[in-house]
Amino acid sequence: MARYDAIIIGAGMSGLSAGIRLAMFDKKVLILERHNIPGGLNSYYHKKGRPFDVGLHALTNYAPKNARGAPLTKLLRQLRIPWDALRLCEQHGSEVRFPDVRLRFTNDFEVLRQQVHAAFPHAADRFDAFVRFVREYDDVSLDAPQVAARPVLEEKLGDPLLIEMLFCPVMLYGSAVEDDMELGQFCTMFKSIFLEGFARPEGGVRTIIKLLRDKYLELGGELKMKRGVRRILEEDGRVTGVEVEKVTGADAHVEALPPGEDAVLEAPVVISSAGYLETLALIEGATRPTDDEFPVGKLSYMETILVLDRQPRDLGIDQTIVFFNDSPRFHYRAAEDYADLRSGVICASNNFAHVTDPLPEGILRVTSLASWDRWSALARPEPYASVKQRWHDAQVDALLRYVPDVRPNVVFSDCFTPRTVHHFTRHLRGAIYGAPKKVRTGLTPLNGLFICGTDQGFLGIIGSMLSGISIANARVLQPAAQGASHASS
Repeated sequence: MARYDAIIIGAGMSGLSAGIRLAMFDKKVLILERHNIPGGLNSYYHKKGRPFDVGLHALTNYAPKNARGAPLTKLLRQLRIPWDALRLCEQHGSEVRFPDVRLRFTNDFEVLRQQVHAAFPHAADRFDAFVRFVREYDDVSLDAPQVAARPVLEEKLGDPLLIEMLFCPVMLYGSAVEDDMELGQFCTMFKSIFLEGFARPEGGVRTIIKLLRDKYLELGGELKMKRGVRRILEEDGRVTGVEVEKVTGADAHVEALPPGEDAVLEAPVVISSAGYLETLALIEGATRPTDDEFPVGKLSYMETILVLDRQPRDLGIDQTIVFFNDSPRFHYRAAEDYADLRSGVICASNNFAHVTDPLPEGILRVTSLASWDRWSALARPEPYASVKQRWHDAQVDALLRYVPDVRPNVVFSDCFTPRTVHHFTRHLRGAIYGAPKKVRTGLTPLNGLFICGTDQGFLGIIGSMLSGISIANARVLQPAAQGASHASS
């Protein structure tokens, strides 16, 4: 029977980062990934010979090389990955667009500050004070209390429209809560989007995944693809390992393991990036929390990707990312119909500066809130395929309210729905950002079992990697070091 110091469920950003951190300290680590490509929520695929990113519009938390104290700098130091290896290209500029007001922003925060002062002169001083509050707020503590953000913004900013315009990008890029957000998570996303900004690695999400995977393997970590976890094993309230299954095909078909491969793997530590409720469901006999104690996430998305015969900037689309909303009130709730096209995100994947190796074709992505209930109820292949095409077309129509008519330039398109999200992440209800309640400590009812990633609560690409690092440090490496210290004394 194979034995490890730690087993990690999921080869997404958080799982790979946790694996790197543990392997650095000579832990024997195994990462199990049920799909054939790592990355989880932020992965990639090929269709008709074209490469597509999933999840990643841009890397938030941009920081210049050697920027002191920045999350990106801390992350790279913890993983021992050089800044240059990311090949980061900064955004040209993005905007939050409501019917009567636009707020443009770049990686220079002063641009947004001046935009807010011009559009909301009566709230200028309060906005500056609010920014100071956000800068000073401790949003990374594993033990921080969870506080709702909306009452704080209402008290500190006052102006309803300004509040909605700030919530729009922050929620769309990170909130698992309908019409609100946990304050620490709001501060994390505000800093990452507005105070630090956007960049894109040349090569897209593949660049980050390859760096993480190669670093992990270089340190001696083991990675098994197409291996799902059937059960998390425990004895007397403590994790003892996992039972593994082989997963193949688009429908996640389970097959017998190859001869000679152990189905049961032992480890005193298991770190899961599968989600809190999803992880508890793998423990035989575990009591699932009630919906009041730990509700399932409701927020999922559909996205249409358009491949163009020229670059978006050649068609008059200069912004990198546009967060749009068609009324003064931003409605951030699970869609009642298949998708809610009143708001969303438009990303021009090549609208980043200093790209030396641009995508050969133009890419536009438009993302909208969607309904898990509607999409999951459809039979496949029909009517799922035809409904998907109809909403793809409707999503393109919504896009054309904000950009020139690109339809004559479309050479290929693709679309994903909440069912796609569920298939590749196993998140209940296809909830992109997991459950609305986060477990910042990473602790579970089972000793030795910890969670990282979406339901631990650090947000974005950088946040996901920091989540894996934080849990590895706080729950495995530091206790081990303390135990060694006590033993030697």
